[in-house]
Amino acid sequence: MLNKKSNKFTLVDMAVVFIFIAAISFFFSRMGSLLDYKWEWDLIPGYFIFKDPVTGNFRSNMLLTGFFTTIRLSFWATVLGFLLGTLSGMMGAKGSFSQRFASRLYVETIRNIPSLVLVILFYYFVSSQFLDALRLDLWLRNQSDAVQGAVGVFLAGPERINAFVSAVFALAIYEGAYISEIVRGGINGIDQGQWEAAWSMGLSRSQTFLGVILPQVFRRVAFPLAGQFISTIKDSAIVSVISIQELTFQGMELMAATFLTFEIWITIAVLYFILTFSLSRMVAILEKRFSWQN
Repeated sequence: MLNKKSNKFTLVDMAVVFIFIAAISFFFSRMGSLLDYKWEWDLIPGYFIFKDPVTGNFRSNMLLTGFFTTIRLSFWATVLGFLLGTLSGMMGAKGSFSQRFASRLYVETIRNIPSLVLVILFYYFVSSQFLDALRLDLWLRNQSDAVQGAVGVFLAGPERINAFVSAVFALAIYEGAYISEIVRGGINGIDQGQWEAAWSMGLSRSQTFLGVILPQVFRRVAFPLAGQFISTIKDSAIVSVISIQELTFQGMELMAATFLTFEIWITIAVLYFILTFSLSRMVAILEKRFSWQN
């Protein structure tokens, strides 16, 4: 029987909170005294939302637009990375020799290339060679305003659709290599008796894998996968180098235009923290709910 965790707020907890508050206070005071930095936090809300002087309507500004672009980018990269990683993990665990070799080659190649280099190479090769040849942006420009608006909500507008798709694929390939190892380890962790029991009931190899083994695998690796999905949000910042207008890119643009260096980057750090911490807490709640005691 495992011991229950104590929920009491101890003196050690109070000391940690005090040190944390003191460190933040020291940072702000030093910025003001040492660098003679004038804090202008009152300007930051205007970079989230502003009132259009022509129409009088409120519209999202650079930080809010970048925030939602980061969410869209992370979502699609996570979906594609999960599908690619699952396929590669299955091939690496139970595939033929050629399939295992292909999976291993993919994983080892991607994991040993810096993510920044991968994004740049993928952008200049895929976007300039394939996406331009497909004329995806031209097709979108010829659609109605309603279609362009819908695609813009879920992906990007016609002027940025090629770069956005390229960034999604680059992130998906990068994250998929790590997901592949998680899935492969989960499959190899299933006892051989599970396979033999299913075969004794007359199930084929594919039926055994899809109906018996794979559900158990995903239950075992659900929380490591969730951690990798959270990592995707943080890794999405690297696509700012190819001018994807996500949160980091918008922050750099604002900093260059306003010189509000600390206000902008602290705000961006808080926004990333809100996204990742919210997901991590959801994962922790689910883990606590579905865990069991031996």
